[in-house]
Amino acid sequence: MIKKSCPAFFCTSGYLPNFYLCLVMTKITIAIDGYSSCGKSTLARSLAAKLGYNYVDSGAMYRCVTYDCLRKGIIKDGKFMREEVVKVLDTIHLSFVYNPSAKASDTYLNGENVEKQIRQMDVSRNVSHISVIKEVREMMAKLQRAMGKDKGVVMDGRDIGTNIFPDAELKIFMTADTDIRTQRRVDELTAKGNHVTFEEVKKNLLSRDYEDSHREENPLRKADDAVVLDNSDLNRDEQLEFVLKLVEDLKLLKKEEEKVSPQGAVKSTKDA
Repeated sequence: MIKKSCPAFFCTSGYLPNFYLCLVMTKITIAIDGYSSCGKSTLARSLAAKLGYNYVDSGAMYRCVTYDCLRKGIIKDGKFMREEVVKVLDTIHLSFVYNPSAKASDTYLNGENVEKQIRQMDVSRNVSHISVIKEVREMMAKLQRAMGKDKGVVMDGRDIGTNIFPDAELKIFMTADTDIRTQRRVDELTAKGNHVTFEEVKKNLLSRDYEDSHREENPLRKADDAVVLDNSDLNRDEQLEFVLKLVEDLKLLKKEEEKVSPQGAVKSTKDA
């Protein structure tokens, strides 16, 4: 069991509570999958900040490839040649750079901050088509696994718990009512100065849901050991509290299942 006497730890953002210090010391991998506009990135970003973990927005990576293809004219009126997309992959370099003013990481494509551009509707309309390409998924998967190889990471996407990190200690599958998801997306886009209609956004979400869950390469699905989080009626703080409790329970369970023998060997309580 994690002892409450564990001393506080000072980090750049202030003192970490005792429990979260213990999480920093024993890092795990947290995979968050789910449908579009369920708030995966918002939750993952907040969770990573709370735990002092790295956050990786895998969806932003696919959006970067899509945006690059759009501005290079490879995608025209929703159509493209698969071979042309594959050709540009070697010229794409992705990175996440922390933005102090936003208190979050911005997405960079070949050294350029494209955080705003990759959230536009034209990218949203085409990203599912680009993400089904085998070579694109292989490249992104390789990068994502490298980013999370040392644990201490929260990553969200469509196949994180089923493909990228099937052995993740904690897997969350997020969902919400379609109309609620649509309104959230409309509010987000409107706040950024985009003029969209409810029906336009809803049609896009339903289309992406279908394409993501029916693609050949690692489709969107709930991992067998994932915890379902329906946040239709939950605010951001309630969602974060829910997942933090899961993390705490996981840590306490692990502590109960493992005991250290006098000789220092670790053995299960079943054998104790």
